[in-house]
Amino acid sequence: MENTIYSLLPPLLAILMVVITRRVLLSLGTGIVAAALLLAEFNIGKTLSIIGDAVKGIFIADGELNTYSLYIILFLMLLGIITAFISISGGSRAFGDWAMKRVKTRVGAQLVGAFLGIIIFIDDYFNALAVGQITRPITDRQKVSRAKLAYIIDSTSAPMCVISPISSWGAYIIALIGTILAAHGVKEYSAFSAFMQIIPMNFYALAALIMVFIVALRNVEIGPMKVHEDRALNEGIVVNQSKPVPGELKDDLPTSTKGTVGDLVWPIFALVVGTVGAMMWTGLSAVEGEATIFKILENTDVTKSLVTGGLLGLAVALILFARQAVVLKGVNANVFGKGLLEGIKSMLPAIYILLFAWVIVDLIGSLETGKYLAGLVESSNMNISFLPFLLFLIAGIMAFSTGTSWGSFGILLPIAGDIAAASDISMLLPALAAVLAGAVFGDHCSPISDTTILSSTGAGSNHMDHVMTQLPYALITAAISAVGFLVIGFTGSTIAALAVVMILLAAFAFIFGSKPQQVKQLKENLAE
Repeated sequence: MENTIYSLLPPLLAILMVVITRRVLLSLGTGIVAAALLLAEFNIGKTLSIIGDAVKGIFIADGELNTYSLYIILFLMLLGIITAFISISGGSRAFGDWAMKRVKTRVGAQLVGAFLGIIIFIDDYFNALAVGQITRPITDRQKVSRAKLAYIIDSTSAPMCVISPISSWGAYIIALIGTILAAHGVKEYSAFSAFMQIIPMNFYALAALIMVFIVALRNVEIGPMKVHEDRALNEGIVVNQSKPVPGELKDDLPTSTKGTVGDLVWPIFALVVGTVGAMMWTGLSAVEGEATIFKILENTDVTKSLVTGGLLGLAVALILFARQAVVLKGVNANVFGKGLLEGIKSMLPAIYILLFAWVIVDLIGSLETGKYLAGLVESSNMNISFLPFLLFLIAGIMAFSTGTSWGSFGILLPIAGDIAAASDISMLLPALAAVLAGAVFGDHCSPISDTTILSSTGAGSNHMDHVMTQLPYALITAAISAVGFLVIGFTGSTIAALAVVMILLAAFAFIFGSKPQQVKQLKENLAE
C-alpha cells in the first residue's frame, strides 16, 4: 500500500470526516485507524501494534525522550498558565481597557493583529501563539470573532516566515536551496541570492498577506466567516462556547481589579525576549566554524527555545501575581493552585488535537503519500511552461494531505530542481517558488497541520470553526496565485506575473468588499 494511490485514502478520509462531522478527534482517529490498517494489510493485531508504536513515538524516539513534541506540549501548558495568571492579575482587563481608548474600530483591532503577525516573523509557532495572546483582548473588545482572529494569525505566520530569510523557515529553505544549486552546478547566484529572488515569485505568501488587509479594510465576509462575524457584532458572541475552545479560561477564575497594562505586557515581553534569545543561543551553540545569522537560525532548537521563553514569561507572570496578592491585595494568594490547574486545562483541547495529528502524520509518512504525489510530477510528460503551476498544485495537495509544509519542501524542492535542470534551467527559481507557495497553501488549509492547530489555539477559537472560515479565503488566494504561476511559466517574467496577481487581488477587493468608511477609520487608527 505504500507509495500508491491507496496511500491517499487515510488523509482524505480524515479530512472528509472533519468537514462532515466537525468532530476533529473522531475524524483524526478514523484516519489513524485507516492508515494503520493499510500498513498492516488489514491484520488487526498488527494494526494495533502500529498505532501503539506511533503513539509511543510522540514521547520516545530512538530510545530517548522525543523532546520536540514534549517541548511543544510543555510550552502550550506554560502558555495556558501564563494566560491564566495574566487574567488573574487583571492584565487582560487592563490591556483591553487601554486598547479601547486607542483602537476604536473593528478595522483597527484587525490591523493590530495583522501588523503584529508581520513583525513577529522569527518562527510560525511563536508567531501564532504570541500574536494571539497580545491581540485577543483588543479583538474581543471590538467584537471581532475569534475565527477572524485565527484567520489573521494563520495568514500572517507561515506566509511571513516563508519569505523572511531571517527566520527558522528561511534558514531551512536556504540550506535546501544550497544543496540543490550545488547538485546541478549552478553558480550564477548563491543560495541566499536565490532565496531573495524567489520572494517576489512566492505569489501565495504575498497574496495571503495582502488578502488579510483586504478582508480587514474592505470588510470582506465570505461563507461561514460572515456567520461568526455577524454573531460577534450583533450578539457580542466572539467564540462558540458550545465547542471545545483552546486557551479559553473559565469565567469564574478570579480577576484583580487593580491590574495594569504591565501585568500583560511584561510577561509577553519576557516570553518574546526569552524565546528569541534562546533561539540565538541554541543556534550558536550548534554551529561549527564561522557563525552567521543564517547558520544560527538553521541550527536553532525552536521547541527548546519556546520552553525557555515560556519559563521566563511564567516567572514574570508569577512575580506580578505575587505583587497583586501580597502588596496590592488585589487577589487572594489561595487562587495560585486554581490558576495553574485552569491554565493547563485551557490548553488540553489543543494538545489532544496535536497528539492525534502527530500520529496520523507519522502514519501517512509511513504510507509514503508524499512520495506518491511527488512521483506524479516526475512521471508527467508536459509542456515545461506548466511546471510552476503543476508544482504549486501538487505541493498544495501534498501539504494538505500530510499536514506539513516542511515535509513537502524536503521532498518536492529537490524534485523541482531536477526537472528544471533537465529541461530548462531558467525555470529553476519559479519552480522552487511554486513548491514553497503550494506547500504553505496546503498547510494553511489542512485541519491536521500543527500550524493551523496552533493558530486556532493562539486565537482561542474552536479548531474546526477556524478551518472552515479560513478555507474560502485560502482557496481564492490560491486561485489567484495559480494564475500568477501560469503567467510566469509562459512568460518567464516575474514582474508580469506579480502584476497579474495584484490586479486580481484589487478586483477581488472591489467586487467583494463593502463600501467602507474604512479609509477614514484607517487614517484615524494610524494617527493614534
